[in-house]
Amino acid sequence: MHTPASMVTGIVFAPLGLVLVFTAAITPQWREGRARLGAAASGSLLRSGGKGQGAGVRPGPAEALVLLRSDGLWESCLQVENSELKQCWPVAGLYRSDPRVRLAQGLILASLFLCGAGIVLACIRVRCWTDIPLRGVAAAGGLLVVTAGLLSLTALGVYSHNLARLGMPDPSAPLSNPRVHHLRLHAAGSLYFGWLGSCLQMLGGGALLFSFKRPRCPAGPSCPELPVGPACRSCPEISGQPDTGVYEVSC
Repeated sequence: MHTPASMVTGIVFAPLGLVLVFTAAITPQWREGRARLGAAASGSLLRSGGKGQGAGVRPGPAEALVLLRSDGLWESCLQVENSELKQCWPVAGLYRSDPRVRLAQGLILASLFLCGAGIVLACIRVRCWTDIPLRGVAAAGGLLVVTAGLLSLTALGVYSHNLARLGMPDPSAPLSNPRVHHLRLHAAGSLYFGWLGSCLQMLGGGALLFSFKRPRCPAGPSCPELPVGPACRSCPEISGQPDTGVYEVSC
């Protein structure tokens, strides 16, 4: 008997979701924003920036620079548009200490751990690795994957809902740099990867949960007096066919 379709769906979609959520976690494009600097600010940026990274940028005396700012859970980047000048650094300051960012970090790490554990638990108990699949163990792995999907969805929802306010100073306090207040931030590619991966985790885990349902096999019509073997209880196709004997098989 072939592996049940629910198990196949689960062990395919759950790893895909894990890879996408992991990709979103390590990339710094959860949110992005642009800021245009005048000529004076551009010159000071080039004089102070970069440890030799700005050698290829030669703006004219009155040319303005457009800065692209991106933030992730563990890394932030700043890049000059249409140039190779780019610098990344670990998150710091108000953004790092923001409780909503720290909450998202913890939920994503817990999601990755639970999803990986659920995939390992499910994969070693499906028919690919054993003669008779242990449906209860595979379904327990699916429960872990579903929990992981819920955690990552919660982290993404918290981050998306507060995206423009994360790490920003209190509006009632005086701003040391007014330009930061005018930086318009929006969702970026890593956030969408996370949403897609979380949905795949939910789909794969939900499919594995169907393994809890164990089909029952009545005795075959050709020999109703024979008891049904324990291995046949997972193989409804055998007892459902007319004029077919019942044999001990591996499912």
